[in-house]
Amino acid sequence: MVPAGVPPRTWASLVEAGAERRFRAGDVLLRQGDPPSHVLLLLSGRIKALLTLPDGGVLLLAVRGPGELLGEIAVLGGDGRSATVVAMDPCVTRVLPADRFRAMVRAAGAEADLLRHAMRRLREGEEWRAETAALPAGPRVVRALLRLAVTGGEVGLSQLEIGQAVGLSRGVVAAELARLRELGAVSTERGRTVITDRRVLRALAGSGRDSV
Repeated sequence: MVPAGVPPRTWASLVEAGAERRFRAGDVLLRQGDPPSHVLLLLSGRIKALLTLPDGGVLLLAVRGPGELLGEIAVLGGDGRSATVVAMDPCVTRVLPADRFRAMVRAAGAEADLLRHAMRRLREGEEWRAETAALPAGPRVVRALLRLAVTGGEVGLSQLEIGQAVGLSRGVVAAELARLRELGAVSTERGRTVITDRRVLRALAGSGRDSV
């Protein structure tokens, strides 16, 4: 897979030039505040991006799957890491030092494409959080499930983590998931939610009802 907006030839060149680095589930790939020393190209597995707020709270920003650049915003902008990236599964990546990455991107004339891709991801995240903040709990959880299911309909997140994505308590998320199980829309087990009827979820996502 190739990130949206990244020329396939550029992605292939970056993968070829990178050194393989593997991570176990739960490993930290990038840490918020660290200097932008390198970028990672995610070839397999899933990651979650977490933002630690000044008050100590944690916001789940995104779940990403194979074919994603990780850490490129900080490298291109020259700032510290904006979020912590944690492996949800065993992950295979390619790592490129920041200078090497910038040189290759510049040589390929892909800087503008990558910046647009990065900015689009940031805008989408901000728009999604603003949109869901105005919704009742039911549609908020439903939209989070649809957005966070990267592959195969699985949301490999705990109830606490789903709550971190939408600003709800674990108890509220648990209640909404119980309703969705009754409707046959999801199945759940410890730390894992699987979408079993996407059509039901899509209908509920637009309902705006206070509960599902």
